[in-house]
Amino acid sequence: MSFGRSLLALACLGAVQATVAPFDPSKYQKTTAHCSATRRGDVDEAVDIQLKYVNVNPDAPSTILMVHGWPSLWSTWSYQIQEFEKDYHLVLPDLRGFGESTHPGEPQTSGSMADLVGDLTCILEDAKVASAICMGHDWGSSLCYEAARLRPDIFTAVVGVVVPYLPLVGPFVPIENLLSLFPALTYQLFFDRKTDEAIAELDKDVRRSLRATLRTRESPPPESFLQSRDSFLGAWDGVAEIDPIPFFSPEEEDYFVEQFSIQGFKNTLGFYSTKNRHQTWELAHSQGNFTLSQPVLAVYPMQDPVANWVLAANLLKSAQYITNLEVEVLSGSHWVHLENAQETNRVVRSWLEDQSFKGQSQTYEQQTHLGDEL
Repeated sequence: MSFGRSLLALACLGAVQATVAPFDPSKYQKTTAHCSATRRGDVDEAVDIQLKYVNVNPDAPSTILMVHGWPSLWSTWSYQIQEFEKDYHLVLPDLRGFGESTHPGEPQTSGSMADLVGDLTCILEDAKVASAICMGHDWGSSLCYEAARLRPDIFTAVVGVVVPYLPLVGPFVPIENLLSLFPALTYQLFFDRKTDEAIAELDKDVRRSLRATLRTRESPPPESFLQSRDSFLGAWDGVAEIDPIPFFSPEEEDYFVEQFSIQGFKNTLGFYSTKNRHQTWELAHSQGNFTLSQPVLAVYPMQDPVANWVLAANLLKSAQYITNLEVEVLSGSHWVHLENAQETNRVVRSWLEDQSFKGQSQTYEQQTHLGDEL
């Protein structure tokens, strides 16, 4: 290519890039849902919590509830917001204990999946939504699956990114029993058994904790990361300064650090609590319904250092408990919806269009009015 043509190409590239505004989470207004929750202790206590969520394009006829995992916020759906905000109503919560969303306290016992499903239904009611597609990543994926199991009247479909449906059939399985197959789950023992130490380690330098965790296939963590019972960040000890989060702009990373500095990590670790996990298992067994009848799209990454999720789904027979399942396997690591956003968005949009969801949802008022007529 000649020098002149090179300059022209660069100018064109610059023009294209200039038309794509970078994602700025601070420009999105948050709404507050006031929800009831249970703080469990020697005596259970009903308390009120305030859950923050972002409400995008509320006049659209069909709603997607986008649920983050750990350590994440609503804004980790940035590429999906930009892809779907003109066509769908998007509801994006910060889960209890994350960012500005408050927590009832006692996170080791007050954060079962049923508790969190209650939060989601409260947020949807506040947003005047009667039914929604639940799209989750990481723990958010598990939460969406459980929401579909518990409330099929509200959650009409699931997009599970990374983590498959884990049907809670059979006996309760402690995390320790899974380590021979999935050694990178060892960090969960540290979070569960040495919670105070874990909180202190994570809170010491919030930016470093986030940078250590949110990595990509091209910018991976050390091989020993996630495999210690005594430290979460120890694998990074030889690295003086961890590189910035690869898929965030500096402004997005600053926003994450600011939001996680509000409460620290204390109220975010309930996902890893054996007590919360056992409550979730116990409720599922008392109900006995493990099969999801809603349409499900499962999106698995090929290079996740946490686990081979295709193998996990096969071992746990996830597909046997989903009557309408489509699976997509994409190149990328744990944050595949950020690392490989274009492909993630393509397969999600194609699946949504195949299922003809657009335009099918009812608003809260419409469903209430229909109930009054009946």
